[in-house]
Amino acid sequence: MHAQVVVLGGGPGGYAAAFLAADLGLDVALVEADSRLGGTCLLRGCIPSKALLHVAKVLAEARDLEAWGISFPAPQLDVAKLRSRTEKVLATLSGGLDQLAKRRKVRRVHARGVFVDSQTLQLEGGDPSTYDNARLTFDHCILATGSAPAMPKMFAIGSPRVMDSTAALELAEIPASLLVVGGGYIGLEMGTVYAELGARVSVVEMTGGLLPGADRDLVKPLAKQLGRLFEEIRLETKVTALRDAGTAVEVTMEGPEGKLTRQYDRVLVSVGRRPITAGFGLENTRVALDERGFAQVDEQQRTSDPRILAIGDVAGEPMLAHKAAHEGKIAAEVLAGHPAAFDATVIPAVVFTDPEIAWAGLTEDEAAREGREVKIAQYPWQASGRATAIGKTEGLTKWIVDPQTDRVLGCGLAGSGAGELIAEAVIAIEMGCTVRDVADSIHPHPTLSETVAFAGEVHLGTATEVFRPKRASAPTP
Repeated sequence: MHAQVVVLGGGPGGYAAAFLAADLGLDVALVEADSRLGGTCLLRGCIPSKALLHVAKVLAEARDLEAWGISFPAPQLDVAKLRSRTEKVLATLSGGLDQLAKRRKVRRVHARGVFVDSQTLQLEGGDPSTYDNARLTFDHCILATGSAPAMPKMFAIGSPRVMDSTAALELAEIPASLLVVGGGYIGLEMGTVYAELGARVSVVEMTGGLLPGADRDLVKPLAKQLGRLFEEIRLETKVTALRDAGTAVEVTMEGPEGKLTRQYDRVLVSVGRRPITAGFGLENTRVALDERGFAQVDEQQRTSDPRILAIGDVAGEPMLAHKAAHEGKIAAEVLAGHPAAFDATVIPAVVFTDPEIAWAGLTEDEAAREGREVKIAQYPWQASGRATAIGKTEGLTKWIVDPQTDRVLGCGLAGSGAGELIAEAVIAIEMGCTVRDVADSIHPHPTLSETVAFAGEVHLGTATEVFRPKRASAPTP
């Protein structure tokens, strides 16, 4: 069996690459070890977690309505039905991908692919009816094998009570107590789900703040909210030992208060992800990996092997689905002979907690580290009519502006729907807009999107709802 292009991996990057390559007239085979398309994002990450976060948000909003004089009986949780509903969402989306593959005449190969050399994959397991022999040759291959949760050895104690993010999404049970190890976005998102479903959630983070690397102004309102939702948040604290005590996990940790031991029904280890590049026979190719296991690629997604391209999580940070899909399309265009290259100015990031956090482009911290002069303009959501009307005034919108040209260099949002609002900022930064371009674009009222323009008005000194006293002019001599 031979194909012009083989895509190894059926996640967001892989199926985007396969579908576009087929649309561009190439003969494409898509090799995926899972029986369903979608990869980690759809089946074990982005989509199931967002479905559960929707449930958590509805529970929180129902509770918040008490301030409006509306109360509901205590919610009754049917975990089996919740799992079933989530699975229905995944089945619908993955089934849709299968239909799209058929319509595009992309050959679906349900197998694990291992490189024999730079032009051959050995096919193993899966469904042998989807391939006529155990070897698949190709002109080019797009490597899209994704990533997996990192599980340091000290946490791998062989106990089902110690979970990674994949296991946490399975909702085997809602424990009475849960410790989340790691204050990054995955840990906080899953911690939010479990807390709203009734667990007493604690978080331990090695650094001095939640979401290391995110803008501190954006993190503040989230940290305040999570301080109320979670039972405990321990910063500058390191887990030093785990032990399965039978009915609980005994956790030893060290922090500012010294050494202490606690017991939790379950522990979620959320300390990052690792690229899946081992075990695929890459040593039989000329693909070069860096010290962290990422495939090294150029701006056209080409590896050091002229037959193989790499996209998505295996091709380096940030490990985000939308970045993978963008790279997949670039790889497909390159193989079709188009002059494509990765030249995006910004890659947005979103944390789907409550409140949400989103940012794109240069951050204030990055500017400080680079010694770069910038102007900061913030609009507090307390001044937003829509935010006040819906009881979500804890948020803010923030622009990072070049003081010489007034071009917008970065944007950050904290608040309800921040993940939706950040798209406008991405376009503005990519198009080289000035802050006046944004501020003078009429935004609908009353919406949260207005805050994007109003933050620009803060920079220009024209904000209606934010009063900035004028400085007294110096007396004339």
